Amino acid sequence: MRGSSNLSRHDLLIVFVIALGSFMAGLDGTIVNIALPSIAGAFDASAVAASWVLTAYLIVLVSLLLAASRLGDIAGYKKVFISGFCIFTIGSACCALSPSIELLILSRLLQAAGGATIAALGSVMVITSVPASSRGAALGIVAMFTMMGAALGPVAGGYLTSLFSWNAIFFVNIPIGIAAVLLGIKIIPAVHPPLPEGRLDLFGVLLIFLALSTLIGALTSIQNAHSITGFLLLLISAISWLAFIIHERRSSEPLIDLSVFRNRSFSLQNICILLLQMVMAGVLVIMPFYLELVRGISTDNAGLIIISLPLGMIVSAPIAGKIADAIGTRRPIIGGFALSLLSLFLLTRIGAETGLLDIWISLFILGIGTGSAYAPLNSAIMSVVPDKDRSASSGLIKMMTNLGNSLGVAGVMLVATLAAGPKIAEVAAKELPPAALVGAFQVTFFCCIILLLIGMLLMIGVQSSRGVKGDEVPIGF
Repeated sequence: MRGSSNLSRHDLLIVFVIALGSFMAGLDGTIVNIALPSIAGAFDASAVAASWVLTAYLIVLVSLLLAASRLGDIAGYKKVFISGFCIFTIGSACCALSPSIELLILSRLLQAAGGATIAALGSVMVITSVPASSRGAALGIVAMFTMMGAALGPVAGGYLTSLFSWNAIFFVNIPIGIAAVLLGIKIIPAVHPPLPEGRLDLFGVLLIFLALSTLIGALTSIQNAHSITGFLLLLISAISWLAFIIHERRSSEPLIDLSVFRNRSFSLQNICILLLQMVMAGVLVIMPFYLELVRGISTDNAGLIIISLPLGMIVSAPIAGKIADAIGTRRPIIGGFALSLLSLFLLTRIGAETGLLDIWISLFILGIGTGSAYAPLNSAIMSVVPDKDRSASSGLIKMMTNLGNSLGVAGVMLVATLAAGPKIAEVAAKELPPAALVGAFQVTFFCCIILLLIGMLLMIGVQSSRGVKGDEVPIGF
């Protein structure tokens, strides 16, 4: 007889297929970044046109997460998940074979629609497929793969593009997708859909698409110094969010029941996921600039240093999930935030002569901290919502994760640019050594510390009482 928090071999296979979907969706959100110059060169396209290969995927992925969750409630999680993987694989093949930049962008839209489906249903499929005593460990594995995908994307993209061509970053998805579909058909149990007579709120899907697409567009515009366009898009996004909230409150079958946000723990812990992901995405996007610009390290070697962050996640996320099964989620989450704060404090002290091993260790500690917090956060959020809202909550977690990526990248780049000020031009003109930019990086890491402190304070404010087998039952407003 297995232990109370151990996953059986069959459970592990189920979790592996689900985690593979989350990994691939996250990977393809970031793997294109480093290949954009090659893609622009191959099609003789402008940098702006090539950037839409990334932006279009992100907009569709984030916008369809709640809709994909709702489809799972209506048609069944297994059917929708496997269909999503099929769409994702076909979209990947279309991307790899695209003869023009326009068709590549359209193919990325198709790929993102499949990616949204497989990402949105991960957590709820774990909840419905794995025994309650092992859910924390299972969600820890899925969380580990999710964060690994986003973190390893630039590294994998760089190597595949260098060794082969930009097409390889899409071709690699095809055998993995086929294997995942076949394994899913055989291994994932079919669960009766909770809302077989339900309907998809198409107007709600349109509103959230408008709200999120204009928000991401605004962040991109502001980051690229197009401030007027950015603020106009922010205004449209705010209006769309307000319209979405009003519509969802009035809808008889909303994409997500907004009443779940009355639960303080649910709301605060979703914000914590957003903040945690902002910090991780921000560090991952700013560290290559420090390593390559200030330290003069090659791209390949910089990748070997940065990979310490996802390695830390690999180590910590499954362990944190098992610990959460045993003692509850609150303490592992706070502990993860504390470790992340320690690593960021170390990063605020980096200079032009800081040892590379010290940087590697600091990033590894950050990976351990974020993995330790992210996995129990998933478990905590999924444990406090009613069964009927679990699918929507699974999609919401992914939406907050991807929003955190967007906000983190845009925010960190903006802070770094403001902190560097005129030194950027002076360094570019060789009037100042690159080491003069160290202060800008330190300011950026300090801002990340503020975000994590807010998250830790929010978690301290989560009131909870003991549940069965160490689970926490947070108290709402």
